[in-house]
Amino acid sequence: MRFQVNVVMFDLDGTLLDTAPQIAEAANRMLVALGKPMLPQAQITTYIGEGVQNLIKRCLVGSMHGEPDAQEFARAQPLYHGFYEANATQSQAFAGVLPALQQLKKQGYRLACVTNKPEKFTLPLLQHAGLADFFEIVVSGDTLPKKKPDPLPLLHICQKLGTLPAEAMLVGDSETDIQAAHAAGCFVVTVPYGYNQGRAIDTATVDATVQQLTEVVNLLELPALLSGDHKKITYTS
Repeated sequence: MRFQVNVVMFDLDGTLLDTAPQIAEAANRMLVALGKPMLPQAQITTYIGEGVQNLIKRCLVGSMHGEPDAQEFARAQPLYHGFYEANATQSQAFAGVLPALQQLKKQGYRLACVTNKPEKFTLPLLQHAGLADFFEIVVSGDTLPKKKPDPLPLLHICQKLGTLPAEAMLVGDSETDIQAAHAAGCFVVTVPYGYNQGRAIDTATVDATVQQLTEVVNLLELPALLSGDHKKITYTS
């Protein structure tokens, strides 16, 4: 099965870049500054994906659920932001990311990045990793009133790039990405190496999975202005 799309959108954390080590380091420095015990990186990694405020809250309570003390949360936010700003650009791209983006761009696909990470971290990360110039539009977690899993960021990208949601694809690593794509009416492809809160992706809920991003181009037809009536083409030998 191949997909006819004009726009390919990419999640950032856990899809393009391996940001978990730097996020965990910043979170643990925040916890130490607050007099709280550090957490294992693997545990903090499960807290990634639904915005920085949720990440901080989860680290403070040591759980996916629960609300921290309001005063402690207020103290924690600037601490985390300061520590993460100091180390964020140390994150590295996953294997296959750069050649995948190069190939997609060469073949004429319009590329976008959509993340729940605040813009002040997103843009330096993309620049430092050498990925920023591939994207016509970058939507961060504070760009719009709502973020993923709400469909608004994806619909905003489609509108800005002049394409229908049915002619766009989101490549991500989590249930948050899947929900956003379904709500927007876009195709969704996932990678298995990301940060889906420590859970495996339910492949029954996605259009395709790839082991590396270099495989994405093999799922696609060459981009064209589509009528909106043709979403997928199935080839038989």
